[in-house]
Amino acid sequence: MPVIIPQNLPATEILQKENIFVMRKGRAERQDIRPLNIAIVNLMPTKVETETQLLRLIGNTPLQINVDFVHMSTHESKNASKNHLENFYKDFTEIKHKKYDGMIVTGAPVEMLDFEEVDYWDELLQILEFAKTNVYSTLFICWGAQAALYYYYGIDKIVLDKKIFGVFEHKVVKACQIVRGFDDTFFAPHSRHTGWDNLVLSQSKDFDIVSTSDDAGVYILVSRDNKFVFVSGHSEYDPYILEQEYQRDKNLGRNINIPYNYYPDDNPNLAPKVKWRSHANLLFSNWLNYHVYQEVPYEN
Repeated sequence: MPVIIPQNLPATEILQKENIFVMRKGRAERQDIRPLNIAIVNLMPTKVETETQLLRLIGNTPLQINVDFVHMSTHESKNASKNHLENFYKDFTEIKHKKYDGMIVTGAPVEMLDFEEVDYWDELLQILEFAKTNVYSTLFICWGAQAALYYYYGIDKIVLDKKIFGVFEHKVVKACQIVRGFDDTFFAPHSRHTGWDNLVLSQSKDFDIVSTSDDAGVYILVSRDNKFVFVSGHSEYDPYILEQEYQRDKNLGRNINIPYNYYPDDNPNLAPKVKWRSHANLLFSNWLNYHVYQEVPYEN
């Protein structure tokens, strides 16, 4: 079933070439189907790329999904055009009276700032509070997960000794719906300078640690009421995102290691091998199916 998207969204052509079923809003409104309403709070500067990555994953299920993109009105985007935001995005004032079956909050390149130093922090807090009452289930990614864990449970991020950068092996440590069908070990990309104190996480009674990595730390957390899912990595990444980050940092003269377990034989002249695509699709389909579709009331 399709993802319902706005007319002329840049991601449309890419998704159609990949045989992802997308549908215009007008056609969807003529069908007698109650779609899932999902808000995507896109905090990434690369708006179009992130839109495409997430639509690709949520469009890989039998469910019909209506998407609202949300941006921070208190932040001036340097990478997304004003025209793009005006045409395809809403801000909090436009959604605050709505209810959503699900919400996705992305990462953001602000991890080295204290949360309160982020220029849109107050606006994001309104959305996090909104998610408690107006959203059935929310999936938080990378910095978005760190921000939500800090706001909901008072657990701060910590600065790591070195950047976690590459594709890391993970395992499931608690069987539950979000990891249904996962292999015993699986891979996911990470790109971050911050993380969580594992001891602090293990002592909390508010959520369960579901998946971890020996090298990248805790990967998936799920609140005890299944309302919030926190993911520390970037399973949604396209094949060449880590390479783009690596080349960018090299060109800026930063001290950056070759992404771990990404290039064959650690040779940047060879094309990276994708090890995480099937896991990413299963993670998002499990969230949509078990945390949203099968639980949310039909009339919500």
